[in-house]
Amino acid sequence: MKIRRGLVGFIAVVQAILFLTHLVLYQTWTFSTADNAVVAPLWLKVALGILSVSFLVASLLAWRYTGSVVRLIYKVAAVWLGLLSFLFLAAVAAWLVFAVTWLAGLNVNFHRQVEILFGLAGAVGIYGVFNAGWTRITRTTVRLANLPEAWRGRKAALISDLHLGHVRNGSFLRRIVAHVLKEKPDAIFIAGDLYDGTAIDAKRAAEPLSQLTAPHGVYFVAGNHEQFGDDSKYLRAVESAGVRVLQNEKVDAAGLQIIGVPYRHATHTGHLASVLAGIGVDPGRASILLTHAPDHPQVAEAAGVSLQLSGHTHVGQFVPWSWLARRVYRQFVYGLSRIGKMQVFTSSGAGTWGPPLRLGTNPEIVVLQFE
Repeated sequence: MKIRRGLVGFIAVVQAILFLTHLVLYQTWTFSTADNAVVAPLWLKVALGILSVSFLVASLLAWRYTGSVVRLIYKVAAVWLGLLSFLFLAAVAAWLVFAVTWLAGLNVNFHRQVEILFGLAGAVGIYGVFNAGWTRITRTTVRLANLPEAWRGRKAALISDLHLGHVRNGSFLRRIVAHVLKEKPDAIFIAGDLYDGTAIDAKRAAEPLSQLTAPHGVYFVAGNHEQFGDDSKYLRAVESAGVRVLQNEKVDAAGLQIIGVPYRHATHTGHLASVLAGIGVDPGRASILLTHAPDHPQVAEAAGVSLQLSGHTHVGQFVPWSWLARRVYRQFVYGLSRIGKMQVFTSSGAGTWGPPLRLGTNPEIVVLQFE
Protein backbone atom coordinates (compact mmCIF):
# COMPACT_ATOMS: atom_id res chain seq x y z
CA MET A 1 0.00 0.00 0.00
CA LYS A 2 2.86 2.39 0.83
CA ILE A 3 4.54 1.59 -2.48
CA ARG A 4 1.29 2.26 -4.37
CA ARG A 5 0.76 5.60 -2.57
CA GLY A 6 4.37 6.52 -3.25
CA LEU A 7 3.97 5.73 -6.95
CA VAL A 8 0.77 7.77 -7.18
CA GLY A 9 2.53 10.66 -5.45
CA PHE A 10 5.47 10.43 -7.84
CA ILE A 11 3.16 10.41 -10.88
CA ALA A 12 1.30 13.43 -9.49
CA VAL A 13 4.54 15.38 -9.01
CA VAL A 14 5.79 14.55 -12.51
CA GLN A 15 2.45 15.50 -14.06
CA ALA A 16 2.42 18.80 -12.15
CA ILE A 17 5.90 19.62 -13.46
CA LEU A 18 4.85 18.79 -17.02
CA PHE A 19 1.71 20.90 -16.71
CA LEU A 20 3.64 23.89 -15.38
CA THR A 21 6.24 23.54 -18.15
CA HIS A 22 3.51 23.66 -20.79
CA LEU A 23 1.96 26.64 -19.02
CA VAL A 24 5.31 28.46 -19.26
CA LEU A 25 5.36 27.79 -23.02
CA TYR A 26 1.82 29.10 -23.38
CA GLN A 27 2.44 32.25 -21.34
CA THR A 28 5.69 32.91 -23.23
CA TRP A 29 3.99 32.57 -26.61
CA THR A 30 1.01 34.78 -25.72
CA PHE A 31 2.84 37.49 -23.75
CA SER A 32 3.17 40.88 -25.45
CA THR A 33 4.19 44.33 -24.26
CA ALA A 34 2.06 45.97 -26.96
CA ASP A 35 -1.62 46.84 -26.73
CA ASN A 36 -2.48 44.22 -29.32
CA ALA A 37 -1.53 41.14 -27.26
CA VAL A 38 -1.12 37.82 -28.99
CA VAL A 39 -4.33 35.80 -28.86
CA ALA A 40 -3.75 32.05 -28.85
CA PRO A 41 -6.25 30.03 -30.91
CA LEU A 42 -8.37 27.42 -29.19
CA TRP A 43 -6.60 24.57 -30.96
CA LEU A 44 -3.27 25.62 -29.41
CA LYS A 45 -4.76 25.51 -25.91
CA VAL A 46 -6.28 22.10 -26.57
CA ALA A 47 -3.07 20.76 -28.12
CA LEU A 48 -0.91 21.93 -25.21
CA GLY A 49 -3.40 20.46 -22.76
CA ILE A 50 -3.27 17.06 -24.48
CA LEU A 51 0.52 17.16 -24.85
CA SER A 52 0.95 18.01 -21.18
CA VAL A 53 -0.50 14.62 -20.18
CA SER A 54 0.64 12.66 -23.23
CA PHE A 55 3.88 11.17 -21.91
CA LEU A 56 2.48 9.87 -18.62
CA VAL A 57 -0.60 8.43 -20.33
CA ALA A 58 1.58 6.85 -23.03
CA SER A 59 3.97 5.44 -20.42
CA LEU A 60 1.15 3.85 -18.43
CA LEU A 61 -0.19 2.27 -21.61
CA ALA A 62 3.29 1.13 -22.66
CA TRP A 63 3.86 -0.72 -19.40
CA ARG A 64 0.84 -2.93 -20.02
CA TYR A 65 0.14 -3.10 -23.75
CA THR A 66 1.92 -3.71 -27.04
CA GLY A 67 0.62 -3.07 -30.53
CA SER A 68 1.15 -0.52 -33.28
CA VAL A 69 -1.27 2.06 -31.85
CA VAL A 70 0.37 2.09 -28.41
CA ARG A 71 3.83 2.24 -30.03
CA LEU A 72 2.80 5.22 -32.15
CA ILE A 73 1.29 7.08 -29.19
CA TYR A 74 4.40 6.42 -27.09
CA LYS A 75 6.81 7.50 -29.85
CA VAL A 76 4.97 10.78 -30.44
CA ALA A 77 4.78 11.51 -26.71
CA ALA A 78 8.45 10.63 -26.18
CA VAL A 79 9.63 12.86 -29.05
CA TRP A 80 7.47 15.70 -27.74
CA LEU A 81 8.99 15.31 -24.26
CA GLY A 82 12.43 15.84 -25.76
CA LEU A 83 11.30 18.85 -27.80
CA LEU A 84 9.67 20.22 -24.66
CA SER A 85 13.07 20.41 -22.93
CA PHE A 86 14.49 22.55 -25.75
CA LEU A 87 11.38 24.73 -25.97
CA PHE A 88 11.46 25.34 -22.23
CA LEU A 89 15.12 26.42 -22.43
CA ALA A 90 14.15 28.69 -25.32
CA ALA A 91 11.37 30.22 -23.20
CA VAL A 92 13.78 30.84 -20.32
CA ALA A 93 16.23 32.46 -22.74
CA ALA A 94 13.44 34.69 -24.11
CA TRP A 95 12.55 35.93 -20.63
CA LEU A 96 16.21 36.55 -19.78
CA VAL A 97 16.65 38.62 -22.95
CA PHE A 98 13.44 40.50 -22.15
CA ALA A 99 14.65 41.28 -18.62
CA VAL A 100 18.01 42.58 -19.85
CA THR A 101 16.50 44.71 -22.63
CA TRP A 102 13.81 46.08 -20.31
CA LEU A 103 16.41 47.10 -17.71
CA ALA A 104 18.46 48.70 -20.49
CA GLY A 105 15.43 50.65 -21.69
CA LEU A 106 15.40 48.98 -25.10
CA ASN A 107 12.24 48.26 -27.06
CA VAL A 108 12.44 44.71 -28.41
CA ASN A 109 9.64 42.78 -30.11
CA PHE A 110 9.23 40.01 -27.53
CA HIS A 111 7.00 37.80 -29.62
CA ARG A 112 9.32 37.96 -32.62
CA GLN A 113 12.28 36.77 -30.54
CA VAL A 114 10.10 34.00 -29.09
CA GLU A 115 9.26 32.87 -32.62
CA ILE A 116 12.96 32.76 -33.49
CA LEU A 117 14.00 30.95 -30.31
CA PHE A 118 11.17 28.41 -30.52
CA GLY A 119 12.02 27.79 -34.17
CA LEU A 120 15.66 27.15 -33.28
CA ALA A 121 14.61 24.86 -30.42
CA GLY A 122 12.41 22.84 -32.76
CA ALA A 123 15.19 22.53 -35.35
CA VAL A 124 17.68 21.41 -32.70
CA GLY A 125 15.19 18.85 -31.39
CA ILE A 126 14.58 17.41 -34.87
CA TYR A 127 18.34 17.10 -35.39
CA GLY A 128 18.50 15.30 -32.02
CA VAL A 129 15.95 12.74 -33.24
CA PHE A 130 17.99 11.98 -36.36
CA ASN A 131 21.26 11.93 -34.40
CA ALA A 132 19.83 9.36 -31.98
CA GLY A 133 19.30 6.96 -34.87
CA TRP A 134 22.86 7.23 -36.20
CA THR A 135 24.99 4.61 -34.43
CA ARG A 136 28.74 5.23 -34.45
CA ILE A 137 31.66 2.88 -33.91
CA THR A 138 33.94 4.11 -31.13
CA ARG A 139 37.41 2.57 -31.09
CA THR A 140 39.80 2.61 -28.17
CA THR A 141 42.94 0.78 -27.10
CA VAL A 142 43.17 -0.64 -23.58
CA ARG A 143 46.48 -1.69 -22.08
CA LEU A 144 46.15 -4.24 -19.28
CA ALA A 145 48.87 -5.60 -17.03
CA ASN A 146 49.31 -9.39 -17.10
CA LEU A 147 47.24 -9.67 -20.26
CA PRO A 148 47.34 -13.28 -21.52
CA GLU A 149 49.24 -13.82 -24.74
CA ALA A 150 46.06 -15.07 -26.43
CA TRP A 151 44.41 -11.67 -25.91
CA ARG A 152 47.19 -9.40 -27.14
CA GLY A 153 46.01 -7.47 -30.16
CA ARG A 154 42.53 -8.98 -29.83
CA LYS A 155 39.26 -7.03 -29.99
CA ALA A 156 36.08 -7.01 -27.96
CA ALA A 157 32.79 -5.25 -28.71
CA LEU A 158 30.82 -3.49 -25.98
CA ILE A 159 27.15 -2.62 -26.45
CA SER A 160 24.74 -1.36 -23.83
CA ASP A 161 21.45 0.44 -23.28
CA LEU A 162 19.60 -0.58 -26.43
CA HIS A 163 16.28 -0.17 -24.56
CA LEU A 164 14.20 -2.41 -26.79
CA GLY A 165 10.55 -1.54 -26.38
CA HIS A 166 8.03 0.76 -28.03
CA VAL A 167 10.56 3.09 -29.67
CA ARG A 168 13.19 0.57 -30.74
CA ASN A 169 12.60 -3.12 -31.33
CA GLY A 170 13.97 -6.18 -33.08
CA SER A 171 14.78 -4.39 -36.36
CA PHE A 172 17.00 -1.97 -34.45
CA LEU A 173 18.75 -4.87 -32.70
CA ARG A 174 19.34 -6.59 -36.06
CA ARG A 175 21.14 -3.49 -37.32
CA ILE A 176 23.30 -3.36 -34.18
CA VAL A 177 24.14 -7.05 -34.52
CA ALA A 178 25.15 -6.54 -38.17
CA HIS A 179 27.46 -3.66 -37.20
CA VAL A 180 29.07 -5.74 -34.44
CA LEU A 181 29.67 -8.75 -36.68
CA LYS A 182 31.41 -6.57 -39.27
CA GLU A 183 34.06 -5.81 -36.63
CA LYS A 184 34.80 -9.52 -36.08
CA PRO A 185 35.38 -9.17 -32.32
CA ASP A 186 36.96 -11.94 -30.23
CA ALA A 187 34.43 -11.35 -27.43
CA ILE A 188 31.15 -9.44 -27.15
CA PHE A 189 29.90 -7.78 -23.98
CA ILE A 190 26.31 -6.57 -23.47
CA ALA A 191 26.25 -4.32 -20.40
CA GLY A 192 22.55 -4.30 -19.53
CA ASP A 193 19.36 -2.41 -20.39
CA LEU A 194 18.87 -4.48 -23.50
CA TYR A 195 15.17 -3.95 -22.76
CA ASP A 196 13.34 -0.78 -21.83
CA GLY A 197 11.14 -2.51 -19.26
CA THR A 198 7.88 -1.76 -21.07
CA ALA A 199 5.53 -4.44 -22.41
CA ILE A 200 7.30 -6.52 -25.05
CA ASP A 201 7.61 -10.03 -26.40
CA ALA A 202 11.03 -10.47 -24.79
CA LYS A 203 11.96 -13.70 -26.56
CA ARG A 204 11.04 -12.46 -30.02
CA ALA A 205 12.85 -9.15 -29.49
CA ALA A 206 16.04 -10.98 -28.45
CA GLU A 207 16.12 -13.38 -31.42
CA PRO A 208 18.68 -11.32 -33.41
CA LEU A 209 21.20 -11.97 -30.62
CA SER A 210 21.40 -15.57 -31.83
CA GLN A 211 23.45 -14.28 -34.78
CA LEU A 212 26.19 -12.98 -32.48
CA THR A 213 29.25 -15.19 -32.35
CA ALA A 214 32.75 -14.61 -31.05
CA PRO A 215 35.69 -16.97 -30.36
CA HIS A 216 35.79 -16.11 -26.67
CA GLY A 217 32.05 -15.80 -26.11
CA VAL A 218 29.11 -13.41 -25.89
CA TYR A 219 28.20 -12.19 -22.39
CA PHE A 220 25.32 -10.26 -20.83
CA VAL A 221 24.56 -8.71 -17.45
CA ALA A 222 21.19 -7.30 -16.43
CA GLY A 223 20.69 -3.56 -16.07
CA ASN A 224 18.22 -1.63 -13.95
CA HIS A 225 15.54 -1.70 -16.68
CA GLU A 226 15.59 -5.51 -16.68
CA GLN A 227 15.36 -5.48 -12.89
CA PHE A 228 12.46 -3.10 -12.23
CA GLY A 229 10.65 -6.29 -11.24
CA ASP A 230 11.14 -9.97 -11.96
CA ASP A 231 13.93 -10.20 -14.53
CA SER A 232 13.50 -13.90 -15.28
CA LYS A 233 11.62 -13.45 -18.59
CA TYR A 234 14.38 -11.17 -19.90
CA LEU A 235 17.19 -13.46 -18.79
CA ARG A 236 15.48 -16.51 -20.28
CA ALA A 237 15.03 -14.66 -23.58
CA VAL A 238 18.71 -13.69 -23.71
CA GLU A 239 19.83 -17.21 -22.78
CA SER A 240 17.55 -18.76 -25.41
CA ALA A 241 19.35 -16.63 -28.00
CA GLY A 242 22.61 -18.33 -27.04
CA VAL A 243 24.13 -15.51 -24.98
CA ARG A 244 25.87 -16.32 -21.70
CA VAL A 245 24.12 -14.48 -18.85
CA LEU A 246 26.52 -13.70 -16.01
CA GLN A 247 25.00 -13.53 -12.54
CA ASN A 248 27.66 -12.93 -9.90
CA GLU A 249 30.07 -15.31 -11.56
CA LYS A 250 33.43 -15.55 -13.30
CA VAL A 251 34.36 -17.16 -16.61
CA ASP A 252 37.89 -18.00 -17.73
CA ALA A 253 38.31 -17.06 -21.40
CA ALA A 254 41.78 -18.05 -22.64
CA GLY A 255 43.33 -16.91 -19.38
CA LEU A 256 41.31 -13.69 -19.05
CA GLN A 257 38.90 -13.46 -16.11
CA ILE A 258 35.47 -12.24 -17.26
CA ILE A 259 33.24 -11.33 -14.32
CA GLY A 260 29.58 -10.36 -14.44
CA VAL A 261 27.59 -8.62 -11.69
CA PRO A 262 24.00 -7.54 -12.50
CA TYR A 263 22.76 -4.09 -11.53
CA ARG A 264 20.80 -5.16 -8.46
CA HIS A 265 23.92 -6.61 -6.84
CA ALA A 266 26.14 -3.63 -7.64
CA THR A 267 24.15 -0.71 -6.24
CA HIS A 268 25.55 -0.81 -2.68
CA THR A 269 29.25 -0.78 -1.91
CA GLY A 270 29.13 -3.37 0.85
CA HIS A 271 27.10 -5.85 -1.15
CA LEU A 272 29.22 -5.40 -4.28
CA ALA A 273 32.40 -5.94 -2.26
CA SER A 274 30.90 -9.12 -0.80
CA VAL A 275 29.88 -10.40 -4.24
CA LEU A 276 33.32 -9.80 -5.74
CA ALA A 277 34.98 -11.46 -2.76
CA GLY A 278 32.72 -14.49 -3.24
CA ILE A 279 33.54 -14.67 -6.94
CA GLY A 280 37.23 -14.78 -6.11
CA VAL A 281 38.95 -12.33 -8.44
CA ASP A 282 42.65 -13.13 -8.86
CA PRO A 283 44.41 -9.71 -8.78
CA GLY A 284 47.54 -11.29 -10.28
CA ARG A 285 45.70 -12.00 -13.55
CA ALA A 286 44.01 -9.64 -15.98
CA SER A 287 40.26 -9.37 -15.51
CA ILE A 288 37.22 -7.62 -16.94
CA LEU A 289 34.19 -6.76 -14.81
CA LEU A 290 30.95 -6.37 -16.74
CA THR A 291 28.41 -4.41 -14.69
CA HIS A 292 25.71 -2.03 -15.88
CA ALA A 293 26.46 1.22 -14.05
CA PRO A 294 29.76 2.90 -13.11
CA ASP A 295 28.44 3.56 -9.61
CA HIS A 296 31.20 2.19 -7.36
CA PRO A 297 34.41 1.63 -9.33
CA GLN A 298 36.48 2.01 -6.17
CA VAL A 299 35.02 -1.27 -4.92
CA ALA A 300 36.01 -3.14 -8.07
CA GLU A 301 39.48 -1.59 -7.97
CA ALA A 302 39.95 -2.71 -4.36
CA ALA A 303 38.96 -6.25 -5.39
CA GLY A 304 41.77 -6.35 -7.96
CA VAL A 305 39.75 -5.92 -11.18
CA SER A 306 41.78 -4.69 -14.18
CA LEU A 307 39.01 -3.20 -16.34
CA GLN A 308 35.36 -2.37 -15.68
CA LEU A 309 32.92 -2.08 -18.58
CA SER A 310 29.64 -0.23 -18.02
CA GLY A 311 26.93 1.87 -19.64
CA HIS A 312 23.82 3.31 -17.97
CA THR A 313 24.67 7.03 -18.03
CA HIS A 314 23.75 7.77 -21.68
CA VAL A 315 25.86 10.86 -20.91
CA GLY A 316 22.46 12.40 -20.19
CA GLN A 317 21.46 12.12 -23.91
CA PHE A 318 20.96 15.90 -24.31
CA VAL A 319 21.09 19.25 -22.53
CA PRO A 320 20.19 19.95 -19.73
CA TRP A 321 20.28 16.31 -18.60
CA SER A 322 23.87 15.86 -19.83
CA TRP A 323 24.96 18.48 -17.29
CA LEU A 324 23.30 16.48 -14.52
CA ALA A 325 24.86 13.18 -15.68
CA ARG A 326 28.34 14.72 -15.69
CA ARG A 327 27.82 16.11 -12.21
CA VAL A 328 26.67 12.73 -10.85
CA TYR A 329 29.23 10.45 -12.53
CA ARG A 330 32.05 12.95 -13.02
CA GLN A 331 35.08 11.30 -14.65
CA PHE A 332 33.22 8.01 -15.10
CA VAL A 333 30.29 9.47 -17.07
CA TYR A 334 31.82 8.47 -20.40
CA GLY A 335 34.88 6.97 -22.05
CA LEU A 336 38.07 5.49 -20.68
CA SER A 337 39.22 6.62 -17.24
CA ARG A 338 41.29 5.29 -14.42
CA ILE A 339 40.93 4.80 -10.67
CA GLY A 340 44.00 3.44 -8.93
CA LYS A 341 45.24 0.43 -10.89
CA MET A 342 41.90 -0.18 -12.59
CA GLN A 343 40.55 1.30 -15.82
CA VAL A 344 36.86 1.99 -16.47
CA PHE A 345 35.16 2.33 -19.83
CA THR A 346 31.64 3.75 -19.75
CA SER A 347 29.67 3.62 -23.00
CA SER A 348 27.07 6.21 -23.95
CA GLY A 349 24.86 3.32 -25.10
CA ALA A 350 23.36 2.41 -28.44
CA GLY A 351 19.74 3.35 -27.76
CA THR A 352 17.79 5.94 -25.80
CA TRP A 353 15.47 6.06 -22.81
CA GLY A 354 12.44 8.32 -22.79
CA PRO A 355 12.87 10.93 -25.54
CA PRO A 356 14.58 9.32 -28.56
CA LEU A 357 16.90 12.30 -28.90
CA ARG A 358 20.64 12.84 -28.57
CA LEU A 359 22.44 16.17 -28.66
CA GLY A 360 26.08 16.44 -27.67
CA THR A 361 26.20 12.65 -27.20
CA ASN A 362 26.24 9.87 -29.78
CA PRO A 363 24.77 6.35 -29.80
CA GLU A 364 27.64 3.94 -30.15
CA ILE A 365 29.11 0.47 -30.36
CA VAL A 366 32.48 0.35 -28.63
CA VAL A 367 35.35 -1.69 -30.06
CA LEU A 368 38.13 -2.30 -27.53
CA GLN A 369 41.56 -3.43 -28.67
CA PHE A 370 43.71 -5.04 -25.98
CA GLU A 371 47.44 -4.47 -25.66
